[in-house]
Amino acid sequence: MAIASTAGGASRGMTREEKKVIFASSLGTVFEWYDFYLYGALAGAIGAAFFASYPEATRNIFTLLVFAAGFLVRPFGALVFGRIGDLVGRKYTFLVTILIMGLSTFLVGLLPGSANWGIAAPIILVGLRMLQGLALGGEYGGAATYVAEHAPDDRRGFYTSWIQTTATLGLFLSLIVILVVQNSLSKEDFAAWGWRIPFLLSAILLGISVWIRLSLAESPTFQRMKDEGKGSKAPLTEAFGQWKNAKIALLALFGLTAGQAVVWYNGQFYALFFLANVLKVDPQSVNIMIAIALALGAVFFVVFGWLSDKIGRKPIIMAGLALAIVTTFPLFKALTWAANPALATAQQNTRATVTAAPGDCKFQFNPTGTRKPLTSCDIATDFLAKSSVPYDIVTTAAAGTAASVKIGAETVTSYDAVAAADKAAPSDAAFKKAINLALQDGGYPLKRAAAKVADQKLDAFVAANPELKLDAAAIRAGEKATVPLAQAVKDKLLTADEAAGATDVTVYSVPAAGAFAMFADPAAVNWAKVIGILFILVLYVTMVYGPIAAILVEMFPTRIRYTGMSLPYHIGNGWFGGLLPAIVFALSASKGDIYYGLWYPVVIAAMSLIIGMIFVRDTLGTNLHDKQ
Repeated sequence: MAIASTAGGASRGMTREEKKVIFASSLGTVFEWYDFYLYGALAGAIGAAFFASYPEATRNIFTLLVFAAGFLVRPFGALVFGRIGDLVGRKYTFLVTILIMGLSTFLVGLLPGSANWGIAAPIILVGLRMLQGLALGGEYGGAATYVAEHAPDDRRGFYTSWIQTTATLGLFLSLIVILVVQNSLSKEDFAAWGWRIPFLLSAILLGISVWIRLSLAESPTFQRMKDEGKGSKAPLTEAFGQWKNAKIALLALFGLTAGQAVVWYNGQFYALFFLANVLKVDPQSVNIMIAIALALGAVFFVVFGWLSDKIGRKPIIMAGLALAIVTTFPLFKALTWAANPALATAQQNTRATVTAAPGDCKFQFNPTGTRKPLTSCDIATDFLAKSSVPYDIVTTAAAGTAASVKIGAETVTSYDAVAAADKAAPSDAAFKKAINLALQDGGYPLKRAAAKVADQKLDAFVAANPELKLDAAAIRAGEKATVPLAQAVKDKLLTADEAAGATDVTVYSVPAAGAFAMFADPAAVNWAKVIGILFILVLYVTMVYGPIAAILVEMFPTRIRYTGMSLPYHIGNGWFGGLLPAIVFALSASKGDIYYGLWYPVVIAAMSLIIGMIFVRDTLGTNLHDKQ
């Protein structure tokens, strides 16, 4: 049994009420994060359900915009619910936040798609996502404050560290539920309706959490303050309108939460993105690897929370920042060699050169996913960056000249999307095919899918792909399928005019003749090394995140604690952390280096390390009852 100290210094066992407080607060917050992560993990299925009438690229943009809305409103949720929490009380406020979050998530599972409700479906979806973000903005501050105000002064780091496990456990739970549902259904059923099951299951989690939270009492520290008539009548004004308190919020943001956020997002979310999107590892394998690393590392949130009661909050957080700063680049490079050694070798041996006119290359910051590359240089660098190809940019081309890409002995000319608006698609397809053939010759791990070709286009297809050495007669003599004209037009195999009035279309499947895709050979992925590296990154997350709730709670007086700690926390994590993937990609694309964007988390962590070391005071030993 854990031991806590009383105010008089005597030891006692953790009370049943304290255990219930920690369990209820942590469990509820796990469910909150589980709900929030589901949308990100199931974005593809959600896009197909609610934006089905749009092309896939546009659909993905809208889906990302809806996801981003949840992040952007988190600080506003911190202000709204933080104020209510400091005026009304901790218990009832964070009971409201979980009801909003849980009901919003459950309704996403029930909401009919655009095929049934038209434009109303995506509009309601946006509203539900914003409610989720607002609720999450109020949940963390409420849970952390509530637990901290129940905890003995010398055990507060340990007590609140259970709250810190919730984001990781929520991600872990969402991954496990999704994997179980995926493996229980066919791909078609999961895409059609199975993706709704994890959302609907949140109703069970919500019911358990609300039932437990209803049985809790108000925070004793808050209740004592209210009984003494010392509560704040204007928490927002007092927290941010008075310099003595606003200064604490600024130090909390720039000296703690901004650095903590980038280490956290880098170690958990960007690592997942890096493996799947940059190193091209199978997404299901990535989910399993991340889940294992999280399972191994989650206990260290509590370990470092406990240790912060012994040596202080600040030393552990600063040590985590310092380790992340020093090792981020080596760890991600090691991750490349462990997950996709063929890609790492090709990157080492074959580098592209993009020659463009001055001013043709823009900084590709795209936080919402709505920006599309238009200039010939941006089109080239965007494609190379997404293909994980290193490149140099040389701005020596004459003004008005399209950018070119040189890979080995091959030079491929890009195109301007605005100038070629009427024929952008053929130019894009030809450009990407030429680049991929050059990359394949340069040793990059590329494979081609089977191509479906209508009989009317077969001869032209054979002529357009001389590298495949195809024989049209042999293809026609092989297997074929007959599909209705409407289906062939829908699948863009040909246009109605090209079918020349036919009712059915003969379609051939040509192996290894379709779209190129970079891939990681499953047999070459070193699972042990990948999981080991991910575990180290998660360990840094536990160092900076485990003690953060305790130090934030102890920095602010009781009368404005909920409001004061929530805003810097959610600006740090919602904005500094939430924008990390977009900023990292933009930086990497600007330099043609998949690792260059990692300077963003390194620099932000260094900023917090410097400010934290100089200006942030360690709060170990703070008596919350005296800090009104």
